[in-house]
Amino acid sequence: RLHPACTMGGKAHIEVYGRIRPVKKPSPNMDIDYANHAVAVHLTRDATQGLINNQRENYSFAFSRVLDASISQDAVFETVAQPVVDSVIEGYNGTIFAYGQTGSGKTFTITGGAERYADRGIIPRALSYVFAKLAQMPDRTAEVRISYLEIYNEAGYDLLDPSHETKGLEDLPKVTLQEDNEGKMHLKNLSAQLARNEEEALNLLFVGDTNRMISETPMNMASSRSHCIFTIGIDTRQEGSAVVRRSKLHLVDLAGSERVKKTGIEGTVLREARYINLSLHYLEQVIIALQEKKFVPYRNSMMTSVLRDSLGGNCKTVMVATLSTEESYLDESISTCRFAQRVALISNRLELNEELDPKLLIARLKAEIKELKEEIQLLRGEGYERSIDALSADERGRCQQLVEEYLRDPSTETLNPGEMAKIQLCFKLLRERVAIGGGGGGGW
Repeated sequence: RLHPACTMGGKAHIEVYGRIRPVKKPSPNMDIDYANHAVAVHLTRDATQGLINNQRENYSFAFSRVLDASISQDAVFETVAQPVVDSVIEGYNGTIFAYGQTGSGKTFTITGGAERYADRGIIPRALSYVFAKLAQMPDRTAEVRISYLEIYNEAGYDLLDPSHETKGLEDLPKVTLQEDNEGKMHLKNLSAQLARNEEEALNLLFVGDTNRMISETPMNMASSRSHCIFTIGIDTRQEGSAVVRRSKLHLVDLAGSERVKKTGIEGTVLREARYINLSLHYLEQVIIALQEKKFVPYRNSMMTSVLRDSLGGNCKTVMVATLSTEESYLDESISTCRFAQRVALISNRLELNEELDPKLLIARLKAEIKELKEEIQLLRGEGYERSIDALSADERGRCQQLVEEYLRDPSTETLNPGEMAKIQLCFKLLRERVAIGGGGGGGW
């Protein structure tokens, strides 16, 4: 079994889960050991290669856990996603991404199926979970924002742009990478839409999914032809605090790799496949470089630039390797498992994302300065008339009522108006009563 993730606030290996897609005729050459979280594959040697044949026959791969073909979407969320979402709510960054060949179940895992409510994927379940958890934290204020980026043929598009009527992907605004003075990459033209509740967030997901590029390929009748990154940004702070916890959760549906010669695709779909395979190649280069502790070529593609923190950075990351057990796809499943083993060796550092909100800090300091000035005026005996004059008629009446109650029963703690100007007025009224010889029960 692979390394378990560490507790928050340190280093953690990326957890890798294998998910088996249900098929009608699973290959006898692929053995799933659910008890030991392992996958073994046996390939028969190709006789056409002659007597001298170094082709490898047996492969074995370990996972954090292997999810069987009958597992429910609810169980997938609880096992794979819920620990990551919990950490994001607490202020850590998180990423969950699915990787595998075309048609192996990546989009079903991340987004889910449209026919049954029970088939909801990780994204809609994460949105429901986030708003449910935030509702249980009355001592915190929270703001949730949603972004949805599509990377198609190495160009980025904002799937949630509110200012365009979309008839095709080309109608959406292009998202570009921009580097700041500190060398950090930012996504220009990617909107972050405010979601005040679960319903608004799910509507945004629906809008984004409607705009995605879907095509038919020989391996999948409804194949995602792009990489999509759905991001939930969460800002929380304790009531009265100027410290904001600012975290983000990337939910990533990678386009599936395809063997061009094997599928026989052509035209636009062929061009799409080449871009997909190239970007996945760059992703693999990043994984290998991190594993071998070499220079990491994040900037080779938009996808690796966006996922920079998710791979080797400040993030709790989980990968789901989607696997088909059909005989004709064993080579692709081996390739996916190899990639997963490399990913599992990467260490990320986990840091709580806390920062001071300058606006809140300034407002709090101004309030403290005002209180201190009022205390100084009280100690010096200054500013009585000016501060008392600012009180409304209702506030003056309440102060008179408190003085009357106090004069009737001085043993009780009735004379506690709270605000400095009201305290000053109450003392002024008491002095006037003493000056005229007033006591309890008299009129004004």
